[in-house]
Amino acid sequence: MTNPVNTNASAPQASATPQNSAPKTSAPKLSAKEIHVKWDKISEVEASGMKLTNDLVTQVQAKYALSADQAQRDVNAWTNGRSF
Repeated sequence: MTNPVNTNASAPQASATPQNSAPKTSAPKLSAKEIHVKWDKISEVEASGMKLTNDLVTQVQAKYALSADQAQRDVNAWTNGRSF
């Protein structure tokens, strides 16, 4: 005896991952206020326009006259995996 073949190609397929599973916990997002508190030469308005960590690195480098490497290290240490 053979198994019947499903000829309905549009039939929903079982998912290997539950669709109602809880979202992964992500690191808290950086806020403009937190950035301004840490680097007071960067205004909250400037910080609120930042979309990438690299934007923060560029501003820290410019406002505090740091090398690109030093600004990157400082931002990486402070953000600790958080993002915008």
